[in-house]
Amino acid sequence: MHSGPGAQPWDSLLDTEAAIAFTQQLVRLRTVNSEGAEAVERPAAELVSDLFTRFGWEHTVTEVAPGRPNVVAVVEGGGGPGPTLMFEGHTDVVTEGDPADWSVDPYGAEIRDGRMWGRGTADMKSGVAAMIHGVRALQQAGPFPGRVVLGVMADEEGMMLGAKAFAASPLAGEVDGVIVCEPEGYEVCTSARGGIRLRLDLTGVMAHGAMPQEGRSPIAAGARIVEALDEVQEWAIARFGSHPHAGSVTVTPTVLLGGDPDQLNVIPAHGVVGIDVRTIPGTDHAELTERVRTTAERAADAFGVTVDLTVVDDRPAIEIPEDHPVVRGLVAAHTQVHGSAPAFGAVPGTTDGTILTRDAGLPTVVYGPGGKWIAHQKDEYVEVREIGEYARVYAAAAHHFLTAGRKGGAA
Repeated sequence: MHSGPGAQPWDSLLDTEAAIAFTQQLVRLRTVNSEGAEAVERPAAELVSDLFTRFGWEHTVTEVAPGRPNVVAVVEGGGGPGPTLMFEGHTDVVTEGDPADWSVDPYGAEIRDGRMWGRGTADMKSGVAAMIHGVRALQQAGPFPGRVVLGVMADEEGMMLGAKAFAASPLAGEVDGVIVCEPEGYEVCTSARGGIRLRLDLTGVMAHGAMPQEGRSPIAAGARIVEALDEVQEWAIARFGSHPHAGSVTVTPTVLLGGDPDQLNVIPAHGVVGIDVRTIPGTDHAELTERVRTTAERAADAFGVTVDLTVVDDRPAIEIPEDHPVVRGLVAAHTQVHGSAPAFGAVPGTTDGTILTRDAGLPTVVYGPGGKWIAHQKDEYVEVREIGEYARVYAAAAHHFLTAGRKGGAA
């Protein structure tokens, strides 16, 4: 319970312990986004759906792929017409890797030293719990105008099928602003870097390792391409500049495949180079992709190897003005709870918000519990106090956004 000049009606109704316990329940479910799994998010979706039912919230559970459900609730404010605010999160996680590398049980959700430990604690099951319980406290505090949508999505760690499905739904067209509850270390992230995943398939000529003059090696070509990608990155930085929060374009080789370790005397005919490109607002993705293509072809041509480029995924860099109502509401809420204004920042990668903006034109801002750089690492954790703090901010942000412009509405 919170008191003092900054206290709000929903503060005394916020069940912080329940939010913490719900985070633990979610973390103890191994919802790893792995290819071929019969069910990934389903156990977590069932847990979320049960909670929504207990709260009396109308909601839908929609499979976007087998075993991959979205859970979407609509909470009517009961205070007359107003805008629609969406809170968004996901329940899939990346693999824990080798559990022996962890100092804790990756799915134990142990609380120790003021932290909750485990895969998904920060990215982003604590954010899901905080947004749900923040909205619950706001609802219990009394009527508010408009409504809140809570979207708990599938497949954020993959191809973002959940966000794509929601963006194509009629409800998406009714949303006026989105707060994505990903971990950003108290920063209000008004921009997010874009991502282009590229695959280069290299074709040469197979030959005996003792007679390299008879072959055309995709391995040698691939190594030269990897070196040449530094030139592409330098060109991109000069061409597209830098962003105050998102930095500059990066072009990172992530895969170099070729040959068979059991056939060390064979020059292979085929190889693969994988590239992860991260972009900033204002980057021309088509121009940058073509630059990668021509640079790779030139490097491979020296070895008589051909290159076939495939764009595996293309997600734009996005940005929302700092004076947009959803950002203003979030900044006011953070200031109200913490006593000082938040820093602005950028999401280092992409989130479901990228897809919601790209496919449905929704204005999105990212702000959630957990360290900005902790995602996907071993010994992932979230500070336990942050779960309650963010739930308070989410309730206050919804209040500010939904009551903006109404006489006497803003707190």
